[in-house]
Amino acid sequence: MDQTQALKILKSKQNIFLTGSAGTGKTFLLNKFIEYLKREKIRVSVTASTGIAATHLGGRTIHSWSGMRIENKLDDKQVRKLLRDEKLRDRIRNAEVLIIDEISMLDAKRLDLLNKICQAARGPFLSFGGLQVVMCGDFFQLPPVNKKKEEVEFAYKSYAWEEAKIKVCYLDQQYRQNDLEFVDVLNGIRENKASEDILNKLKTRLFKKIDCSIEPTKLYTHNADVDEINNSELAKIHEKKMIYRMDSKGPEKIITFLKKNCLAPEELSLKLGAIAMFVKNNFREGYVNGTLGKVVGFDKSNLPIVKTKSGCKITATPVSWELEENGEVIAEIRQIPLRLAWAITVHKSQGMSLDAAEIDLSKSFECGMGYVALSRVRRLDGIKLMGINQMALEVSPEIVEKDKEFRELSKQAEEEFKK
Repeated sequence: MDQTQALKILKSKQNIFLTGSAGTGKTFLLNKFIEYLKREKIRVSVTASTGIAATHLGGRTIHSWSGMRIENKLDDKQVRKLLRDEKLRDRIRNAEVLIIDEISMLDAKRLDLLNKICQAARGPFLSFGGLQVVMCGDFFQLPPVNKKKEEVEFAYKSYAWEEAKIKVCYLDQQYRQNDLEFVDVLNGIRENKASEDILNKLKTRLFKKIDCSIEPTKLYTHNADVDEINNSELAKIHEKKMIYRMDSKGPEKIITFLKKNCLAPEELSLKLGAIAMFVKNNFREGYVNGTLGKVVGFDKSNLPIVKTKSGCKITATPVSWELEENGEVIAEIRQIPLRLAWAITVHKSQGMSLDAAEIDLSKSFECGMGYVALSRVRRLDGIKLMGINQMALEVSPEIVEKDKEFRELSKQAEEEFKK
């Protein structure tokens, strides 16, 4: 399905699962839909399964929005107690559309609990209490976090998913990758057909230099050392350090959430020659989340001037990350939309588009991790591979089968809508 058709179906007030492979513009389309809802004065609650994804969309986590926090099970009495909170109750009752991004990281039990809370607040006879629910994501990407090592199931296995009569919109037009050989590699991994041929293609990038005027970002599977690498590299530059501190306004709790999940740091330190990455989309200014560059100067106001790989010079001015509720901004933080980018974790890279990356997949520890890391990059020759293990090439066999079903359901939805 293309984006135009998917947007028409999103506007039809049905419950939707918006999906597609990495780079097909899911978040872009979601933002267009949110703009439409606001324009039409339709009350929308924007959420995501992770804080980082939520801040990209100007929303909050679904756990916070619904009040379920870290719980995955609440009895009727506990739900009633939860809904004594007037703000929470009004938030759920006043919404008309609920958006949940990165649905792959929300498990079935929590989706069922969300349904239960919405029905308790709004009325028990309709799924999610009559809200239009739009879930977005790709189940080939990172799965639900499983800290307790208990069995977790994907959201589509929940009772709520079945009850909601979800229509599937499967985007298939590739916007990020234009290297057909690399697209074949990614599709091979996605279909669990990571043959010797695919592995050999990836191995052609082992320790290979990237033809790039800017040092590529290093992607690691673990948090350890990422900050250390960035701070160590910055310390090697013998230039004046410029420090930019984040401004904020709004309730302290929400500001803490925004600060914690915003990819721009609370205190940004830059020097002439530092490698930095834009962490927000601004098509008018010529950058997206993941655009890499080098700090080549500072303007009269001491704002950093970043030269990108394409040779474009961009003055990075402060931007806002906001949390909106029913069309009203309730909290806001402002910062230069940059972070040091010698290194970043695979988890934090989800949603980014990178021109070049040095990727170490030798310690991949869960299905989908290799796919997420590799699919951030636009071309195969934009990758310098430092290591790879078998897990990096694996995706869940269950998801491979389910994905075929989603494609068929998307065709059905398109046919039904045309009729």
